[in-house]
Amino acid sequence: MQAIVDFIKQTFNTQEFIPLHEPRFIGNEKKYLNDCIDSTFVSSVGKYVDTFEKEFAKTVGSKYAIATVNGTAALHISLILAGVKRDDEVITQPLTFIATCNAISYIGAKPIFVDVDLDTMGLSPKSLEAFLSANCEIAKSTCRNKTTDKIIKACVPMHTFGHPCRIDELKRICDEWHIALVEDAAESLGSYYKNKHTGTFGKVGAFSFNGNKIITSGGGGVIVTDDEALAKRAKHLTTTAKIPHPYEYVHDEIGYNYRLPNINAALLVAQLEQLKKFLVSKRALAEEYETFFSASENAQFIKEPQESNSNYWLQAVLLKDKDNRNEFLKFTNANGVMTRPIWRLMNELQMFQDCQCTSLDNAKYLEERVVNIPSSVRT
Repeated sequence: MQAIVDFIKQTFNTQEFIPLHEPRFIGNEKKYLNDCIDSTFVSSVGKYVDTFEKEFAKTVGSKYAIATVNGTAALHISLILAGVKRDDEVITQPLTFIATCNAISYIGAKPIFVDVDLDTMGLSPKSLEAFLSANCEIAKSTCRNKTTDKIIKACVPMHTFGHPCRIDELKRICDEWHIALVEDAAESLGSYYKNKHTGTFGKVGAFSFNGNKIITSGGGGVIVTDDEALAKRAKHLTTTAKIPHPYEYVHDEIGYNYRLPNINAALLVAQLEQLKKFLVSKRALAEEYETFFSASENAQFIKEPQESNSNYWLQAVLLKDKDNRNEFLKFTNANGVMTRPIWRLMNELQMFQDCQCTSLDNAKYLEERVVNIPSSVRT
């Protein structure tokens, strides 16, 4: 264990405390922030919001991008755009951050948990297909769950730590079963699967810019889509559903105050300019970790899946067993190196214990063994 701590401190060239993932503001952040403040347009209207949406869409290869106040808001609206309503069901993975299930729950829909693949840590196409074949039928161009008599309206895979799941296979299955594919790409900016950016395979995708993400504005999120009508509706819903007018306040449905402030967008424009540099740094770190852990008997470095190009947002290792994981976490954190376990499975949380599940053997295996290690961009 001491050798691991020593290596990480050497890698980050410090004997001080090493956080899991801290932001880097090394470009035009202060310049753009000052410009935004001087303009007095610091709320949700301003040139930096417009610039960020345009540049982000260009970066991931989508036609439209709609900036939101955070990634959870982006996913919430994405599910609404996909037609999810109260009492519908949404398939997702149990191994994910709580925001995925929170966004589903905000609508009054209910998650169904399908197992993940061991190599991607993301939703398993094989498990999804088996669940649908055993439990569902297509009725009037919708997918009906025969067990609950509810409509399964959407499927939300998540690209875990920036590693793409088998999203093309998931899309094929969802299309066959008349289920909308909504990508939780919160962690995967800069990641590609078969040369296509994550978040752009489904009807809509959602990204996050929380303080620990690869680029950040302290918060922030974005919805991407190629559908012009959905893009317009996303902007309408995130702007309190206000009908445009020079001075009248008229709203035509329940909307949300989810638009990204211009001052946050100023940060994101500057951060986006640094994305390529950040990705290069993260890949170099991943290569160093992979080489070091290749000699370990108890810890295996988690590499990008086949046919993928991962952003390596959070670097991770797979420990031998749960006891080894706990020892690893205790020792590293006690010695100035922040490490964190992967999330508790969603179906084990009190709010979701009554949700329908497949066998979750892979998810449980990973939950007991996966640990994140320091992953910050080095400059």
